[in-house]
Amino acid sequence: MRLRIRDFFINKDGWIFAVVGYEDRDYINGMLRYIPDEHGERERDGKRYRKLEFNDAIEFIRENKPEYLSKEALLISKEDIKEILKPEKELKNAMRRSRNLKKLVRILSEAGVLKEAMGITGSRLLKLENDSSDIDFVIYGEEWQRAREIIKNLKGGKIIRDLDEDTWKKIYEKRRPELSFEEFLIHEKRKGNRGMIGERYFDLLYVRDWKEIEEINFPKKKEKIGVKKVRASVLNARYAFDSPAIYEVRGDTDTIVSFTHTYTGQCFEGETIEAKGVLERWDKKEVLVVGTTREAKGEYIKSLSLLGEGWI
Repeated sequence: MRLRIRDFFINKDGWIFAVVGYEDRDYINGMLRYIPDEHGERERDGKRYRKLEFNDAIEFIRENKPEYLSKEALLISKEDIKEILKPEKELKNAMRRSRNLKKLVRILSEAGVLKEAMGITGSRLLKLENDSSDIDFVIYGEEWQRAREIIKNLKGGKIIRDLDEDTWKKIYEKRRPELSFEEFLIHEKRKGNRGMIGERYFDLLYVRDWKEIEEINFPKKKEKIGVKKVRASVLNARYAFDSPAIYEVRGDTDTIVSFTHTYTGQCFEGETIEAKGVLERWDKKEVLVVGTTREAKGEYIKSLSLLGEGWI
């Protein structure tokens, strides 16, 4: 049983979890997303479900399965898992229910992206989507960069469009980052992984392939040092769109990681990065962690090189 981020699973109680880590142990690092509820607003295979926000999910677990709680996330025993839902395996089924998803797959595959590197996650993976559900589209491994470039180049055409300012403002208000709206927009527009197909919003989400997952050195010991603001030069941003996003740097720390989606793809090689978060020691390496809380208040990442160029 191998799981990775963007996979989902259902436990023996019928609760639906998202996988939020790559580490393969006897326990899965997950987050509770949906629970059965006869008054729920979503339906799957004749059963109704209610979506839980982060704080509600933690409180529900605390009351009903406190053994799942840990310091950093929820840890669910593999023995408790009843069903696994994988983005790459459910894509074809999801395409039958969405004309826009089918169109997105066709555009990318005709442009050279391997179909076996594609998947669907979120509510569409779970068959819990409604008429307003976004398309959370997964691309695995090196194919992700190719897909991102294709989408960036197609924006402005008849099929793929960029988001309008009202949509960007809604995303900004939902995220509430420690950046001004102008700073947020400058970074987001460069990323190129969000767009509209028809009237449907979509997001390209990166996931490591199995070979890349084997390269991860999971820290054996973590120690908090304290809040710190750093400036550094980015040496390696290969996994800038991963979860967590990883920036190898030279300067006030060794590595900057972000556990919040807002700061994925925020900086690239050769740029000057400014970040504020909690400095930790992972084994022998100093790591600045951004997104130590759900809201990431007081924490941020920005590219000073990009802002200096006046991108918008």
